[in-house]
Amino acid sequence: MKYHWLVTASSLVWSLAGPAQADSNQGFGHMWDGGYGMFGGLMMVVFWGLIIGLIVLAVRSFLGRSDSPASQSAMDILKERYARGEIDDEEFERRKAKIEG
Repeated sequence: MKYHWLVTASSLVWSLAGPAQADSNQGFGHMWDGGYGMFGGLMMVVFWGLIIGLIVLAVRSFLGRSDSPASQSAMDILKERYARGEIDDEEFERRKAKIEG
C-alpha cells in the first residue's frame, strides 16, 4: 500500500503517452507541420514532468528521507551533553534556565 502512488502515477503517464505516440494521420490535426500542435507540446511537457517527478519520488523513498526536521532542539543537545558527562549539574541548570527563560 506504501507505493500505491507509484502505480497510480505510472498509469497516468502511460495513459498520457498514448496521444504522443499516435500517427498524425489519425485526425489530431496538422498544425505547425508537427501533427499535434499545442496539444502535443503540452503532452510532451506533462509526460516528461511526470517522469522526472516519479524519479525524484523514487529516489527520495529509497534513500529513506523523511520530511521531519533533522535538527535537534537546544534542550535536546543540552540533555545529551549532560548525559555524556561533558557538563556538570551546575552548568546544566544554568544553561537550562537560559534556554527556558
